Amino acid sequence: MTTNFPGKVFIVGAGPGDPELLTLKGKRCIAAAHVIVYDRLVNPALLRHASDEVELIYAGKQAGKPCADQRRIEAILVQHARAGEVVVRLKGGDPFIFGRGGEEAEALRKAGIDYEIVPGVSSAIAVPAYSGIPLTHREYASSVAIVTGHEVDKIKWRELLAAADTIDGAPQSKGDHRSRSRRGLRSR
Repeated sequence: MTTNFPGKVFIVGAGPGDPELLTLKGKRCIAAAHVIVYDRLVNPALLRHASDEVELIYAGKQAGKPCADQRRIEAILVQHARAGEVVVRLKGGDPFIFGRGGEEAEALRKAGIDYEIVPGVSSAIAVPAYSGIPLTHREYASSVAIVTGHEVDKIKWRELLAAADTIDGAPQSKGDHRSRSRRGLRSR
């Protein structure tokens, strides 16, 4: 489906897998889309919000397996937007936390394509919350660090451990509460 006006790309975070954690704006974008380019981590139930005429393009990636080339995905987004279509790039979690949403936004900007970011709930936030573990707490932890598991040799671990309360599991003194932040609080 094409229109007489320029297309637009919405880079939408699909949340951590629970369909009820998709944002309302994300749902509206899916419903309005002519084309949806979606990832492996997207819950298939979210695609039910799309129109019957939508073109679905799978662009899933999994470590160690054949997958869609990132530059090809970016070219697909540009191509469909230039054809006047509303495109949703549906990504698991939040598109800017360990997703390639930033790279895709850069490619769209360079191509002169109008785009918008629709944040999603990241599993980095949702999993601890569902488990009753606050990432920050006024008495125990005032900072949190989120790091990738794919580039562990690039992380400056000593500096990170000294700076972020929620990953520092070794108390500095008997009264130091930072180690408690890892245990979380459970509802009774």
